[in-house]
Amino acid sequence: MTTHLSLATLKDIAKTAGVPTYERSSLKAGIVHFGVGNFHRAHQAVYLDDLFNLGLDHDWAIIGAGVLASDAAMREKLAGQDFLTTVVEQDNNRSGARVTAAMIDYLAPGNAVATIAQLADPEIRIVSLTITEGGYFINPASGAFDPAHPAIAADAANPADPKTVFGLILAGLKARKDGGIAPFTVMSCDNIPGNGEVTHAAVSGLARLSDPDLADWIDAHVAFPNGMVDRITPATGAREIGITADDYGIDDAWPVFCEEYKQWVLEDHFPLGRPALEKVGVQFVPDVAPYEHMKIRILNGGHAAIAYPAALLDIHFVHEAMEDADIRAFLSKLEREEIIPVIPPVPDTDLNDYLALIERRFSNPKIADTIPRLAQDGSNRQPKFILPSTSDRLSRGEDVTGLALVSALWCHYLAGTTDGGKAISFNDPNFERIQAAAIAAKSDPAAFLDLKDIFGTVADSELFRGRFATALKSLQQNGTRATLKLYLENQLAS
Repeated sequence: MTTHLSLATLKDIAKTAGVPTYERSSLKAGIVHFGVGNFHRAHQAVYLDDLFNLGLDHDWAIIGAGVLASDAAMREKLAGQDFLTTVVEQDNNRSGARVTAAMIDYLAPGNAVATIAQLADPEIRIVSLTITEGGYFINPASGAFDPAHPAIAADAANPADPKTVFGLILAGLKARKDGGIAPFTVMSCDNIPGNGEVTHAAVSGLARLSDPDLADWIDAHVAFPNGMVDRITPATGAREIGITADDYGIDDAWPVFCEEYKQWVLEDHFPLGRPALEKVGVQFVPDVAPYEHMKIRILNGGHAAIAYPAALLDIHFVHEAMEDADIRAFLSKLEREEIIPVIPPVPDTDLNDYLALIERRFSNPKIADTIPRLAQDGSNRQPKFILPSTSDRLSRGEDVTGLALVSALWCHYLAGTTDGGKAISFNDPNFERIQAAAIAAKSDPAAFLDLKDIFGTVADSELFRGRFATALKSLQQNGTRATLKLYLENQLAS
């Protein structure tokens, strides 16, 4: 028998799971958050719930804000359980569930008037985002904001009725400026190098298209702190809903499963104040960049590296990929020989120890993170997680055999069939264009590298082009496993 998750049933749920020690009625909103997905509910919302459980900062609760039509389904499910979430943390040696109550409302997508009014409320002092790497309207090759994107152009032409996250934020800031209200801080929680700077470029860049004076005001007065976030959080499906019901007796329409480990490093730049997150483990530092480079290149880059060989070998779960001796050795060799050597030093951190931690986290069988999740959206992830390391090595005159192999594996995967003959399902906004290039690369490897918006100047390197062509030819002729073995034996570049 299960208990439906709600404020009224928390006493019953407390028999099997942790529940808030604070009264939800004591909370007041201080944050509007765009992108109420699994990661946000396993990360920022958990940190705030921890803080509220200490009896602190109850005026920093979250109001979610939907933008995409798909956000409506999440809002409906969460509204049906008083915006509560069951978070199931799963380490190798233990599992446990808790209910978080840090979110007190969720604005429906499609109602720009209500969202802008909430953003204009002086009580809102932070606006945060987890909108995925692909949501920032970045030109992948240049890394710069793309003002010509159709969605941005549409918001610039009609700023009073915005459809994008940045259009809504901009309208909220304009309302505050016009009303003499100090601007909120805009805090990105996405895995993007310099995520605060990228967000600043998007908000200010959009403003400059229609209201240059507002853009100047934003540049002068709005804070965009950089931050690094980390917690492996797979998608929710029938498995997770069933475990929540069977193991904890909780009927939750959309629980979140995650690893026990979490990390959040932030620059302390919040002019209107912030919750005392340092009391619950958040690191506040003058410069996030070293931590960011470490995490994005070792962890996210590691995920990108193992995704495609595992997919081509018909491996479904990440921990199963780590159980494959060739994939695990490929990851270790790539990280230690090509990725870690171009990462700047990180305060009080040994990068090889950090890699060992990542390998343990990837190997956690209880998380049941999937290879299809890691393989999706490669056209946005490769330029952020893999190609920067490739570019750095090339600029130093160093070899890129392993990194070129990662790019070749992605290309071979995009051709559409696993080594076992199974059709691959794709989730990438640029799928048709990049698959056409991948298919053309079967006879002309340069056809894939000519995706200049993805590869940029990396593709101009004769060394990279040669290493890529060699790796792709081996994958086509010998298959994934044999190619991995050639790389591990230092025979692939010859």
